[in-house]
Amino acid sequence: MMHARYVMLAAYNRWANRRLYAAAAGLSPQDYTADRGAFFRSMHGTLNHLLATDRIWMKRFTGEGDAPDRLDAIIAEDRETLTGLREAEDQRIVDYVAGLTEADLTGSVRYRTVTAPRTVEQHLAPALDHLFNHQTHHRGQAHAILTGLGREAPALDLIFFQREAGLGGVRFLD
Repeated sequence: MMHARYVMLAAYNRWANRRLYAAAAGLSPQDYTADRGAFFRSMHGTLNHLLATDRIWMKRFTGEGDAPDRLDAIIAEDRETLTGLREAEDQRIVDYVAGLTEADLTGSVRYRTVTAPRTVEQHLAPALDHLFNHQTHHRGQAHAILTGLGREAPALDLIFFQREAGLGGVRFLD
């Protein structure tokens, strides 16, 4: 039962990232890189942060892949490269989650934190919850950047994905 939830969250994560990246593609280079007061300043900084942290978490979960040692790492300087790397990381997350078992989800993961380095051990399922919630949090900041620029920002709510994908028991009755 838990596994299906995480499969849905991984698919939602990819869907939401695709929508956000499509909206960000319409920004001028100046609007894309300008400091807009978000935690990672610009749309470019925010999208790079999300990729950096996903790589950090996936390295923790799998023991494989590149993981930066900074939360503000710039993984890619240009939008096209960043978009391709985002697509690949989202597929990696989808594949990883698909391969988990219910037993895996109740197991633990041990890792080192990036800021104020400490060794932490926690259950895998709550760590996955964080991975997906963290994406949502910063996608919200990217959404605010778009709306602050007067741009149309895509709907990113989970319920819209569930309706579109026919997941979560959603049925239209009229």
